[in-house]
Amino acid sequence: MSVPDVGKSLDRGAPVARPSRRRFNWDWVGVAPFFLFALFFLILPSISIFIRSFESVDGGFTFDNIVAIFTERDIINAYRTSLGISVITALTGGIFGFLLAYAIILGGMPRPFRSFMITFSGVASNFAGVPLAFAFIATMGNAGLVTRFLENTFNFDIHQTGFTIYNMWGLSIVYMYFQFPLMVLIMAPALDGLRREWVEACENLGGSSFQYWRYVAMPILLPSIMGTMVLLFGNAFGAYATAYAFSGSFINLVTILIGAQIQGDVLYNPGLGNALALGMIVIMTISMLGYTILQRRAARWVQ
Repeated sequence: MSVPDVGKSLDRGAPVARPSRRRFNWDWVGVAPFFLFALFFLILPSISIFIRSFESVDGGFTFDNIVAIFTERDIINAYRTSLGISVITALTGGIFGFLLAYAIILGGMPRPFRSFMITFSGVASNFAGVPLAFAFIATMGNAGLVTRFLENTFNFDIHQTGFTIYNMWGLSIVYMYFQFPLMVLIMAPALDGLRREWVEACENLGGSSFQYWRYVAMPILLPSIMGTMVLLFGNAFGAYATAYAFSGSFINLVTILIGAQIQGDVLYNPGLGNALALGMIVIMTISMLGYTILQRRAARWVQ
């Protein structure tokens, strides 16, 4: 007697499962406004700047605008001045901002004062443009509060010594006002992330405080410090409103020169202005790539 094939009978009797319908994923809708914002206010303007960099005054195609960046003395000096101010404020702001962040986070400050300094840093890092320029002019300008105080109290005119804030060093002092707090805001979480176990391990192995900072803390914090300095460099390099309100056209900066080429009555060459902006985009892109690489290295210790 043959045994019935149970497997085949079960296969014939079992219902066939229908493939489930694939539901539409709505998770990407939350980030759609950001991508639209980046498309219309970052990507498309950058493409427009690149295309219009090769336009002549009469609307034709030319390479003269790109060549002028590397040959015109005024343009080279503008880039040199902008890069110089950016490097000076990035290094100085990075060093003293780190020391200030160390004093706030690890210096044993009372908690209310620590919260006040963090809040003040958040406000001061965004205090720029016309209000900041006016504040320094009213304080250290030719008729400023400090200038008049020295003249009336000590009969000392600081401008007779050659001091003036309307130059590269004076503008660097103005930029320091928002560079310091920005360094504090970024470095405060990094300093707060140093684990107590690392200090105890160094002390148990007979290490001193100097050795802890030399071989443990600084190698961990160095990528964050360098990355933040790169961010400070880009922050100062792209500033326009503060410099223009502070000095007008007395200081030859790339951002001011771009405005003169696009909106000016004498130096009107929109193609050259877009070429200058294209050079700034290249420098800022390199800065942001460096910042991203350094931040990734710093994030390894936080994980």
